[in-house]
Amino acid sequence: MSMAIVLVEPEIPGNTGTIGRTCVALDMELVLIHPLGFDLSEKSVRRAGLDYWRHVRLAEFDDWAAFIAARRPRPDQLFLFEDDAPDSFYTPDYPEDAYLVFGRETTGLPRHIVDQYPGRGFHLPMRSPHIRSLNLANAATAAAYQALRKQYR
Repeated sequence: MSMAIVLVEPEIPGNTGTIGRTCVALDMELVLIHPLGFDLSEKSVRRAGLDYWRHVRLAEFDDWAAFIAARRPRPDQLFLFEDDAPDSFYTPDYPEDAYLVFGRETTGLPRHIVDQYPGRGFHLPMRSPHIRSLNLANAATAAAYQALRKQYR
């Protein structure tokens, strides 16, 4: 099993399309946790994913509990990305079967998910005090490349 990017209740179709394109480029699975803030057939998803969308290895789950029940991830497979998480995404060693988990663009991950996995939260460092968060697609892409770094040395 390869790495996957997990989007929990994403709201912006263009971000999901862009992340899907990243998943194709890096041979990662894209996991979507419902409800989605859009329909996957929307033009903006296809436009952001360009003609790559048909190559996305896509899995969908009705909710977080269904994902956990079906995939049964080990805690060390889960990397929860939040702006206020205590540890930098440079810190961990990512296993080859890691799940890189991101929440909604406007609210992040639901608190119950973060609380369920203490010590699994990571942030992307930002040097400027003028920026409070990164675009979801940019953050997911940066995290994916960091997670794969050891595999490409």
